[in-house]
Parts: sequence; structure tokens; C-alpha cells
Amino acid sequence: MPQDNDRASLTSRKLPEMKLSTADNPLTAPKGPPNGLTNAQRAEFRFKVSGNVIITGGAGTLALEAARALLEHGASGLALWDLNPDSALPAITTLHKQFPSARIITESVDVRDEASIASALESAVKVLGSISTLCCFAGVVDCTHAMDMTAAEWRRTHDVNLTGSFLCAQAAAKQFVAQGTSGSIVFTASISAHTTNFPQPQAAYNSSKAALLSLTKSLAAEWSSYGIRVNAISPGYMDTILNEGEGLQRARDVWSSRNPLGRMGAPWELTGPLVLLVSEAGRYINGTDLVVDGGATVF
Repeated sequence: MPQDNDRASLTSRKLPEMKLSTADNPLTAPKGPPNGLTNAQRAEFRFKVSGNVIITGGAGTLALEAARALLEHGASGLALWDLNPDSALPAITTLHKQFPSARIITESVDVRDEASIASALESAVKVLGSISTLCCFAGVVDCTHAMDMTAAEWRRTHDVNLTGSFLCAQAAAKQFVAQGTSGSIVFTASISAHTTNFPQPQAAYNSSKAALLSLTKSLAAEWSSYGIRVNAISPGYMDTILNEGEGLQRARDVWSSRNPLGRMGAPWELTGPLVLLVSEAGRYINGTDLVVDGGATVF
């Protein structure tokens, strides 16, 4: 609770207010399919992705699957941000070959660093033009028992997963406003935001993802009046390189046994929900978290 002097300061100044969107706001007014389209064209329009997209954690498996899907659905350009984008050079080269008309750039970015984000955003706008979408995949995972965790470990997990997502979203939102356009932001949360992971200890990771869901709703409330939608996806255990290796076999067996579908998810299975959120089909989805876990959280 605020102290008495805090209450006094609150009453002596005017607090900023959130504004609700209005029906005649040109940034949020819905636009249906153009007249005269065939059935196939209407279906294509429904899940059309427009404009240029920034993807953080862009060298990761999930991010690269997302990049391909967004290009398939019409994205005109991509900016892939990662601490080490060259680690995915073969995959990125393949994207260039398969989508020759799309502009694809990479940038080394530390999502915890405002200056790094600002520089990368400036480069993206200079090369690609206006930005329409931000997808945040940058994140770190820890498996440290809470009693053994150092303050530095705790801070690093939250700095990357939570603060990094906020800083990138804040920069993107300011860019949308400067452009005078609407925009879409999608965070990558986790089923760890909904239920405690088992059998691995992950207090810092779980709490960072739970906080990210709260952030999603807060930003959706604040930024909707600018035509900016903010949503999240909560993946279950995905079958990526991070979850491979003999040392994780016991955990993989547990994850599969506790899932109604009896398996882990394939990275490709996240792309449909992502396209939904950033395409024309998702224009009225805001402040929402889509759980994509095969039903793991029902237990």
C-alpha cells in the first residue's frame, strides 16, 4: 500500500488516463474483404499478413518457423533480431531463396538493451519501411532449484523474458504511432505461465512468463486506442533442439505422459495460431493468450 506522503503526491497531480477506442477511429475500424472476390480469394484474404515484421529471437527454431509462415501468408519483409543471427545463416539463406521477392534482414540485438533495440529498429525502418508486426520469441530457460538460485540468475531470466519483451514492444508501439498506423504485437508466453512445470524446477522461468501474460493485458488496454493489438501465445513442450539429448529423455517421457495427446508439439503447430493473431482474421482479438499445448494444462 502507498504511504501517506505517496497518497498526497497522487492527489496533487493529474494521473495519465487510458483512452478507449471509438467506433470511428480509422486505425481500428474493421474492413471486410473487398467486393468481387472469389471464394478462394476471400479465404486467402482472411488470413492475409500485411507489411513488415520484426521477430526477436529470430535465429531460434520457433522463430524461423514463424518467419516462414508469415512470409507464406503475405508478409513483405522480415527483420530477424537475435544475439547471434549468424547461427541460423543456412536457414535464413533458404528463406531468401524460397521468398526472393521478400526483404529479409538480420540484426544482432540484445533485447535487454534499449540502445541496441533502437538502433535495430532504425535499421529495419530504413531498409524495410514501416513496420506492421512485432513477434517476440527471444527468451531464456533456467532449471535451477529456487534455494540454489542466485540473484543474477533470477534477474537474467526476467530481464530477457519479461523486460526484453516489454522494451521491444514499447519501441514497436512508438514506431506504430510515429507511422500513424495500426500494429500487432505477439508475445511468446508459455504453459509455464498457467501451471508449474514438472519435473524440472523453474521458478524464475515460470514467474517471468506469468508476468508476461499480465503485461499482455496491460498493454492491450493502454495501446488499443492507437490501433495496436497485443496478444500472447502460450506454447506447451515443443520438440526443438533445446529439448533434445539423453539428459532430457526422462523429462520428455514425463511431458508426453502428462499430455492428453501423448506427445510434444511440433514447432510448425505454433504457426497457425500466430498467423491468426497477426492476420486480418485476428483484428478483433486483443489482450488474449492462446494456449497451444495439446491439452497439457487440462490436467
